[in-house]
Amino acid sequence: MQLKSLIEKWREYSELSNLGIIARRKFFNNAFDGALTCAGIVSGSFIIFISNPTQSLSSAIIIITGLSTALAIGISGLWGAFLSEEAERKKKLSDLKKEMVIIREAKEKLEKNDDDLVKNHKKEKSLAEHEEIQKAMITPINYKNTMEHTGDFREADDENNNKNKSLIERSEKFATIIASLVDGGAPVLGSVLPLIPFFFGPALSLFHFLVSYAVLVGILTYLGIFLGQISGGGRLKYTLHLITAGITTLLVSLLLELALHP
Repeated sequence: MQLKSLIEKWREYSELSNLGIIARRKFFNNAFDGALTCAGIVSGSFIIFISNPTQSLSSAIIIITGLSTALAIGISGLWGAFLSEEAERKKKLSDLKKEMVIIREAKEKLEKNDDDLVKNHKKEKSLAEHEEIQKAMITPINYKNTMEHTGDFREADDENNNKNKSLIERSEKFATIIASLVDGGAPVLGSVLPLIPFFFGPALSLFHFLVSYAVLVGILTYLGIFLGQISGGGRLKYTLHLITAGITTLLVSLLLELALHP
């Protein structure tokens, strides 16, 4: 029951802070960045491997380079996203508080104007009515206490406003933490998965690179389908766009190698 209650609370926080939209955007952008970064590392290593197979290029070099890059991207994303999200959401809360103060002041001013307009008429009529009731009842009614109920209603309204403000603050804090984790974790995931084949065997072979490229194509295909689901269609179009980006990375690495070693 506690887990269910916690999940419901997180869902409420997510809806209030529009976390779903932000998390989806961050996941795609950063996973795509991580995948293409790893594609650049693998492509550069592959070109070196093809151009000079006898050179002592081991799997450990690619793994260390890829993991170091993935961790750097992840730490950068996590740290930067937390600071930027925290700053943006603090500004959002500050603007919201200002708007609430303005609305409250306008409401109080309007209520005061309404009270001034009908004050004399209502006061005379209300007092006359209560005098008639007091004459008809054994226990007199304290008109002063009756009028104080208006203050009770205002206090209840203030309490509700404070509860809503506290709920919004908790929602924004929750969204900041989750968005930062997505921002830092997505590029690490996109960078590490294509490195898995290089853990099998210290000596490099063409098989390592082919499997790594297959994993990259799988990641880009998944991200293309992911975008297609968000947009409501065009899964094949997005998938082809992302795979084209991966092929472009390979071609750029090849051209760079040719430029440096014609």
